[in-house]
Amino acid sequence: MPPPGGEQISETPLVSLVCCGLIGTTVADDGMVDRAYSEAIATQGVVTGTTAYARCMAQVHRSRGRAPIDVLQSLFPESQARAQAAQLAFDRSFSAAVDRSGVTAVPGAEQSIARLTEMGARVCLVTGFSRRVLGLVLDTLGWWDRVDLAICPDDVPRGCPAPDLVLSAMLRLGVQDVRDTAVAQGTESGVLSGKRSGAGIVAGVLTGIHTKDRLHRAGASHLLDSIADLPDLLSATWGGGPERVAASASASVSAADGSPDQMRLPVPAQAAAAEPGASPAPSGPAGQADDATRPRVPLERRSAGL
Repeated sequence: MPPPGGEQISETPLVSLVCCGLIGTTVADDGMVDRAYSEAIATQGVVTGTTAYARCMAQVHRSRGRAPIDVLQSLFPESQARAQAAQLAFDRSFSAAVDRSGVTAVPGAEQSIARLTEMGARVCLVTGFSRRVLGLVLDTLGWWDRVDLAICPDDVPRGCPAPDLVLSAMLRLGVQDVRDTAVAQGTESGVLSGKRSGAGIVAGVLTGIHTKDRLHRAGASHLLDSIADLPDLLSATWGGGPERVAASASASVSAADGSPDQMRLPVPAQAAAAEPGASPAPSGPAGQADDATRPRVPLERRSAGL
């Protein structure tokens, strides 16, 4: 029978790091991303009601989870300048929407992150958006202190579906073995990134933009109705309960302090070189029982202005 919280597709090992997607996985979309893409391509003369618009938005839907600049370069392959201008318009549009309406967490997301932290796992948020947009979202939600790391394509050579974001999180947070990581994503490219990183659990989350079938075909080991189901899935998978998780977390601390096991990560040299630019989050609220054993990377609180 599948474990609580998800439909099991394959067997999975112990986990000590959880990489979660942002928009659609932990943060509600509410159509803001599609509107931002629509306004972005309109600046390049692709307007609603045209065949070109329908074709572009269909490609946007297929490509969700990739960095917006990568998506827009595929829409305007003949002109790097048009793609870059559209990307700036995307950032402005999405940021203006956040300023007007704010953003909301997916129901159960905050509780899920808190439970994962209590269980001894380190939590990383992964997004295809720019660092400035990521900062704006985290500022609005007040999430800087909730997670161990927040990372985006500005921090690595390649965004999703390449594995660089997940591998970078593993390195920064001292994971000993790629299989000790779980990835939860609501897009095909996010699931592909997790799969290519070698993560032991790659869960497709159905609150995202892509369907169950697409997530399964991309390589999801589990399918979850919501990120709220992830702690129950991991508890069932770990089997040993919080004590076993804590033991894994302690091992990862040793790796972060310079253990040779850290070299077991098959990360490209370019990704390792990109590490200093990542956007980590600070330690959680005082009083958490596991703060002494969980390696926290000091957060540089970046400006979210565009």
